[in-house]
Amino acid sequence: MSHAPRSFLRPQSLALAAAALLSSVAVSAQAKNVVCVWDVAGKTGDVFATATDYALAMQKHGATLELKGYTDERVAIEDFRAGQCDAVVATSFRTRQFNNIAGSIDSIGSTLIIKNGKVDIDAGYEVLRKVIQVFSSPAASKMMVDGNYEVGGIFPLGAAYPIVRDRKNNTVESLAGKKIAAFDYDKAQGMMIQRIGAQPVSVDVSNLGTKFNNGLLDMVTLPAVAYKPFELQKGIGKTGGIGRLPIVIPTVQIMLNKGKFPEGFGDKSRQFWLAQFDRALNIVKTAEKGIPAAVWEDFPAESIPKYAVMYREARLDIAKQGIYNKTTLNVMKKARCSVNPSDAECATPREID
Repeated sequence: MSHAPRSFLRPQSLALAAAALLSSVAVSAQAKNVVCVWDVAGKTGDVFATATDYALAMQKHGATLELKGYTDERVAIEDFRAGQCDAVVATSFRTRQFNNIAGSIDSIGSTLIIKNGKVDIDAGYEVLRKVIQVFSSPAASKMMVDGNYEVGGIFPLGAAYPIVRDRKNNTVESLAGKKIAAFDYDKAQGMMIQRIGAQPVSVDVSNLGTKFNNGLLDMVTLPAVAYKPFELQKGIGKTGGIGRLPIVIPTVQIMLNKGKFPEGFGDKSRQFWLAQFDRALNIVKTAEKGIPAAVWEDFPAESIPKYAVMYREARLDIAKQGIYNKTTLNVMKKARCSVNPSDAECATPREID
């Protein structure tokens, strides 16, 4: 009768095996990456739902992600900066500090397409899609890294429209002196508001809706997905409305602490979020259809080109002050001209030198 080798029966061997097993478990636990996810609706929101699918998809790329939900974006960013999470999902207004190239996608009027005197919203989304494709490609990998930070993906929140409590405030002139919401962490907003002679009022995502609904603001700029969570119908009432002239298409961006993830993870991450573009668009269009038709208002055709010029002048001025990245603005112009080559701006190849 044969016997197992004596070494397998030694207590020391059992102890070593147990230690190895515990070490393996510890390494596994350490390999888990915490992702702080901001969503205005918390864990029940669309951004968090997409992040849940992201966590599942990234397992095959060597990362185990643990999602931590936030409704306060400021706290999510602070926790990321403090190292309490290895990645953060937040609006680009907040993440621009970590990567100015990706953060400048949300520049004023940079996705605006006008065809036959009308704003073409769908064409504007195509501009954004093309830009996200460029920044998600392996060729752009170096641009997506700034020090320890890497952009792990870009997800559109939908066109942000001017929303007013009084439809009489539907021209630049009529907004002079009016109180308009501005995130104090996005200097570009305040600059744009001051440019038209209005008064920027400091807000945060957490109090924006309340201030508008209570009459402390005359205008806010938000995408349709914010209409129900912020109960904007209260502020709009019977006299207000939403102008169908998007000022910007804000995005949510995923920022990674690069050293905390496997080599090449950033590229895989960006590809995942790029593949979610149509999912995001469906969410946006559903939200827009959920807003009563009577609330929407089209701008007079003759006034639209004037707004386009105003947006462009503001955008260039803000870029010259170092807030918007010039490379990004040129990439966005190229995308606009690929979607709408007959536009007069396409006579020159670059937006800014």
